[in-house]
Amino acid sequence: MATNKAGTSQDNVFHKTRRDHSNEIAEDYVEAIAQLHSEDGACRVTRLARRLGVSHVTANRTVARLVSRGLVTTSPYQPIELTDSGRRLARTAKARHEIVIDFLISIGVPAEIATADSEGIEHHCSPETLKAMKHFSNTRNH
Repeated sequence: MATNKAGTSQDNVFHKTRRDHSNEIAEDYVEAIAQLHSEDGACRVTRLARRLGVSHVTANRTVARLVSRGLVTTSPYQPIELTDSGRRLARTAKARHEIVIDFLISIGVPAEIATADSEGIEHHCSPETLKAMKHFSNTRNH
């Protein structure tokens, strides 16, 4: 079994990456739902699809998966509501996203590029990496 410089087996690295990928969509969706609630007071599938750049059908299917995971509730012609679990996941996703953006800006990446590049990175950072990023950003900005 091959190991990397950190002594972690490649099997474990790939398993973590696959697990992170499986959670990415759910995290992006609940974060977007929370943002739309904050901005508009409600979240409808049409606005969610537009925000995420997907078709209405894709958004509907993904929302149905989120319902089955207990992250949202909805019914025909009604807004999408986050459950307690969905709200917790949205807060966590938003916090991780902000840490990555702040870190990228603190190392000199322009804000617009940092915002674009952060999309996706935050799903793959361990708590230790996020802690180091946050620490670095805080020491550079103070």
